Amino acid sequence: MSGALLEVGGLSKRFMRGGKRFTALDGVGFSIAAGETLALVGPSGSGKSTVARILLRLVEADAGSARFDGQDLLALRGSALRAVRAKLQMVFQDPQAAFNPRATVGRLLDDPLRIHGIVERAGRPKAIAALLERVGLAAELAGRAVHEISGGQRQRVAIARALATRPSLIVLDEPVSALDVLVRADILRLLVDLQRDDGIAYLFISHDLGAVRAIAHRIAIMDGGKIVEQGEARAVIESPVSATGRALVAATPELPRATENAS
Repeated sequence: MSGALLEVGGLSKRFMRGGKRFTALDGVGFSIAAGETLALVGPSGSGKSTVARILLRLVEADAGSARFDGQDLLALRGSALRAVRAKLQMVFQDPQAAFNPRATVGRLLDDPLRIHGIVERAGRPKAIAALLERVGLAAELAGRAVHEISGGQRQRVAIARALATRPSLIVLDEPVSALDVLVRADILRLLVDLQRDDGIAYLFISHDLGAVRAIAHRIAIMDGGKIVEQGEARAVIESPVSATGRALVAATPELPRATENAS
């Protein structure tokens, strides 16, 4: 791991709720190196997903900066933003909600290959089969509809779709929280293997330090729209200094580690 791929500073955002303004983010800052996993951890409502939505440009920040691969991410528009989106992908908690459930797996994987001009039409079936195999799925699954496959398979398809554009950073927003323990461990191992093979960086958003322990190099703990603690994953988990960190550690069930090198 070397160099800062993503640098975020002073990120702030307010929303209206019940006729009143509330602060979702208050001066959030962190960095992610190439090939590194930073886990953004905190209770519900701490601001984690708002960070993700701002980085994906689904909402606009009120203040702050985000530089991705040397570019001002928050200032990009039009074709420049579309080009960056190929390198900055996202995997959601529930891919069935994010995707058209009646679409086939092959159609979901064809879209990014087509939209970003990555593979010509004639070569896409082979590229789709290769993507499925990379995430541990049979090529024959391409003909199945999203609603016909299991939750674990859907999440693997979501990861394959993110990989299609050959990203340097993937934002993973609670990607394993809806899965059972065994499937969750398998998905975490897959993510670790993909990172090792391709050098992808991850922003791993979660409230579960058990999952985080299996994948993260560093942890940033959020509460009330602020980062209240940040450091190497092992140090934060073994000796949290913030009240939020201590509460999260106390609530963490045992989970097998996906790798001994993550932290």
